[in-house]
Amino acid sequence: MTSSNGQMPARRPDSGLSFVPPGWLIIVMAWSVYGLVSAWRLIGDYSLPDRVFYLIYGGLAVDIITILWGLYLLGLAFGRSARFPRHFTIWQIATIIWLLARQAYVLTVPDFVFSGRALAVTGAEVAIGVLCIYLLRRGSEAEAAYANPATESPPVFVSVIAALLGIILGAIIGAAAGFFAGSVIADATDMSCFEGACGYFALFIGLAGLVVGAIAGGLFAVWRVHRRKRRPVA
Repeated sequence: MTSSNGQMPARRPDSGLSFVPPGWLIIVMAWSVYGLVSAWRLIGDYSLPDRVFYLIYGGLAVDIITILWGLYLLGLAFGRSARFPRHFTIWQIATIIWLLARQAYVLTVPDFVFSGRALAVTGAEVAIGVLCIYLLRRGSEAEAAYANPATESPPVFVSVIAALLGIILGAIIGAAAGFFAGSVIADATDMSCFEGACGYFALFIGLAGLVVGAIAGGLFAVWRVHRRKRRPVA
């Protein structure tokens, strides 16, 4: 939008609220990566009831979608694209629906035990999500910070491919670096190897490195793709 004299209107100063939704998105993505790593080992545990497996498989699918969708949204956020507020709002509403559906499933299926802590965490996640939607409402300060309609983002397919490659490479590098660091720390501290304690420690550090590397690799890949010069919107 231009003013009557043909110049672009000055943007309102950003107090930092525009960084809250992307920051929350990164936290949710990190939690999804942790969920993938921690729940993967349960897939082969056939002692669990089928109704528990339904939730596990559903959670894994949602975690994967959250990571890929989130990487695309972060690309829009990095480019200060005017598309980010609307796309983020759609993602956040879908996430809130999943959180409520998951909590309702846990409360109604007798295989699960009621947990006040889990209920409080879900409530906090929903509240923060609603806050982010409110911050990006039309005409708000945070929404105005994403006002770059003169350019369009790379195709979604390009962002997804870049994100997948970044996640895979980052996870490999992070796991290798973490396992190596864990081994060095175990040797330097003369950690006991009784019943494989030092090996488990190195493995734990390696898993932590895998999570961090996957997130960092995905973010870096999407940032590089969206950092390139974009095409003007027709």
